Amino acid sequence: MRTDWTREEIRALFELPFTELLFRAATVHRAHHAPDQVQLCTLLSIKTGGCPEDCGYCSQSKFADSGVKATKLMDPRAVLQMAAQAKDAGSQRFCMGAAWRNPKDRDMPAIVEMVKGVRAMGLETCMTLGMLTPLQAEQLAAAGLDYYNHNIDSSPEYYERAITTRTMADRLDTLAHVRGAGINVCSGGIVGMGETREDRVGFIHTLATLERHPESVPVNALVPVKGTVLGDMLADTPMGKIDDIEFVRTVAVARITMPRSMVRLSAGRESMSEATQALCFLAGANSIFTGDKLLTAPNAGDNADAALFAKLGLTALQGEEPMRVAAE
Repeated sequence: MRTDWTREEIRALFELPFTELLFRAATVHRAHHAPDQVQLCTLLSIKTGGCPEDCGYCSQSKFADSGVKATKLMDPRAVLQMAAQAKDAGSQRFCMGAAWRNPKDRDMPAIVEMVKGVRAMGLETCMTLGMLTPLQAEQLAAAGLDYYNHNIDSSPEYYERAITTRTMADRLDTLAHVRGAGINVCSGGIVGMGETREDRVGFIHTLATLERHPESVPVNALVPVKGTVLGDMLADTPMGKIDDIEFVRTVAVARITMPRSMVRLSAGRESMSEATQALCFLAGANSIFTGDKLLTAPNAGDNADAALFAKLGLTALQGEEPMRVAAE
C-alpha cells in the first residue's frame, strides 16, 4: 500500500483515457474486494442544525438560511431504535452525525451509551461529531467505536474558499487523534463545489499520503442547498453539478491510490442516473448510504437501491473490510 503518491502521478491518473482508467481501477478493486458486493450503511442525524462552523456547503450551519432548525441531542433510546430498524433493513454499519464544531464533555456520556448500544446489536459503529480532543477520542475508543468520520472536504488550496472557521490542519489533527486512539478513520470530501481538477488531485493526494490510508473514503457530490453559500452561488450555473464522467474519474483515482479502502458513494447519489452509479461501482465504489435521507439531504431510498442492485447483480457486503482484516 503506497503512501508516497506524488501529485504528478495522481494527475496522470486523472488524465488517462476514461476506459483505461476504469480498467485499471476495476483491476485494483478486484485484487482487494469482492466486485459484486457493496456495503450498506445508514446515517442518522443525532443532533441537527445550529452548527457554529461556516462550511459553505452545509445546510446545518447557523450561517445558512436553509430553513433547517436546530435540535437537541437525541435520546440514546431513540437512536438505538433507529439502529435496530437499520439492521433489519440490511445495513452493516450505523453512522451517527451531530452538527457540532466539537462535542462538549457533558455530551460524551450519551454518545458513549449510543456507541455501546449500537455495537451490542452487532452493527459497526461510526460517529461524526466535529473536532475531537485526544481524550475524547480515547473515550470513544473505550466505548468500542469502530469508525470516526471527519472529512477533509477538498484540497488544501481550495479548503479556505469553502470554510473559514477551521483549517485543514485542524481536520488533520482530529484524524491523528482518532488514529492514535486506535479507531478506524473515515475521511473523504465533496466534489462539485466549483473546484478545479487540480483541487481534486490535491484532495486525493492528501488522503493517499496519510501515514495510513483511511479505512473508509466517502466521495460526495455537492447537493447545492438553497440558502447555503455554495448552493446560492452555484445554483442554475454550469458549475452547479459536477460532470458525471469527472465524478467517476474521481472515484476511480481514489480506488487506485487507496486500494484497500472502502470507497463510499455518498451524498448526491439521488440525482445520479443508474448508469452513472453503475460506472462508479465498476470504478471501485463499494459502499453506499441507504435510506431516504442523509442527515438533511435527500437520498436514493431503499426501494430504488434494491432495484438497482438487482439490475446490476450486486449484493450486500457481509464480511470484513480488507484494511481491517489486514490490521488484525
